[in-house]
Order: sequence, then structure tokens, then C-alpha cells
Amino acid sequence: MDKDQDLLLGMQVDEITSCVFYRRLAALEKDPHNQAILQAIADDEVKHYHLLRRYTGKAPGHSRRMVFWYVLMARLLGLTFAVRLMERSEVSAQNGYRKWQGNEDFEVIAADEVRHETELVGMINEQRLHYMGSVVLGLNDALVELTGALAGFTLALRDPGLIALTGTITGIAAALSMASSEYLSVKSEDVPGRSAVKASLYTGVAYLFTVVLLILPFLLLPSVFLALGCTLSLAMMIIAGFNYYYSVARNESFWHRFREMALLSFGVAAFSFLIGFLLKRFSGIEI
Repeated sequence: MDKDQDLLLGMQVDEITSCVFYRRLAALEKDPHNQAILQAIADDEVKHYHLLRRYTGKAPGHSRRMVFWYVLMARLLGLTFAVRLMERSEVSAQNGYRKWQGNEDFEVIAADEVRHETELVGMINEQRLHYMGSVVLGLNDALVELTGALAGFTLALRDPGLIALTGTITGIAAALSMASSEYLSVKSEDVPGRSAVKASLYTGVAYLFTVVLLILPFLLLPSVFLALGCTLSLAMMIIAGFNYYYSVARNESFWHRFREMALLSFGVAAFSFLIGFLLKRFSGIEI
């Protein structure tokens, strides 16, 4: 019985924490549509809290640390990401409610939690998600092209400063090219609610951000091979971080997209490294 009481108290804290979180987001949100959704979720969560109070006889407070964390995520990574992350954290609570299957109160709570995921959260309309394809384009192209180019330059040039300079020029030129291509592509498609200028900016900024991170090891480390190793590690971290964000925000599988991007980037890098080795060996050109 003590274990059941502790479980119910934990669920009660989760519910009031979610309620405070959604109310904070509703206060910060400017879009009336999003505000209404967030307030509706908060109302459901406080209702769940009071239902659980009938069984615990207690009124615990919310977790300030968790509210701070999720609000920070919303500010940095967007409303949809933070809300979906919060809903994911409630999966264990949903499983807990199944323990009392047959109890009308707990079935209401469990049904509401499922509805949050399938209806309310899915209705949130956030601008940055409309341009997720542009961000994917910029990141993916930068990772594939630049990791491959840097791997090839490492064998061909053997000088970290020269590799960094060549890679920077290559990266900036490619970023401008990709941004221009995305602008023309979106403009020709003429999709309602999607701006060609914004799409090109998302693509270009994502590309340049990746270029800066991948070039950095060659500016800081004296060994070209150590720098290349760090660059490839950074590429893997970027792929993992972005795909985690994407999988949460879009509610999709993480591992499928992660494997696909990693295989493409590192496959091209390995092939380019081989080309650099062969060119250096058989061309007779020394730098």
C-alpha cells in the first residue's frame, strides 16, 4: 500500500508540474491558437491533480526544477519540442494509471494523457517546424559535403591552417549555393504559408553553423589527423543532436534518421579520404 501511495504522489507531482509548465508557456505564447491549446492542456492537468488528491489526501507542490528546465527548452528549442518532451516524460505515468484499470477516475486521466499527444500537441502551429525541411537540407548537405571535403584535404594538404582556409572557402561558397537553390526551389513550388526568403535563410544558417563547428578543430589542433578525428566526432554529435530534436518535435523514430545521416556523412568522408590518398600518391604533387 505504501508503494501505491508513493506512486500516486509521484503522479500527482507530475500532474501539477505539467499544469504549471503549460500555464507558463500559455503566458509567454503570443499566438492565440497556441495559447488556447496550452491552457486546455493545463486545465486537464490540474483536473487530474485534484482527482488524484481524492486518493492520496495530500496536496504536494510542483517541481520548480522541472518547470524551469522545460520552459528553458521552450525558449531555446521551441514550443513544440518542449511540449512533446514533457508529454514523453509522462509515458511512465500513463503506464502507472493502467495499474488501476477499471477505476473510472484513472481511466479518464489515462484517456486525457493520450489525447494530449494525439490531438492537442499535434495541433500546435509553430513557424520553425514549417521550415524543418530547409534546416535538414542545410545540415545534411554540410555534413556530407564538408566532412568528405575535409577528409580529402587532410590527405592531400597535410597542413591544418591550409585545410581550415580551404574548407572555410568551400563551406561558405556551398552555403550560399544551397541557400540560393532553396530560395528558387521554394519560390517555384509556391507553397502557401512558406516564404522562399525564410527557407533560404534557414538552409544557409544551418549550413554555416555546421561549417564553423567542423572547421574549428583544424584551427585549434596541430595534428591534421587528430583534427579530422575531432571533426568526425563533432559531425556525429551534430547528427545525433539534430535527429533527437527532430524525432521529438516531429514525433518520429530517432534511430532510422540517425543511421541514414551517419552512413551518408561517414561513407562520403571515407570515400573522399581514399581519393585524397590516391591523388597524393599518384599525382606526384606535393604541398
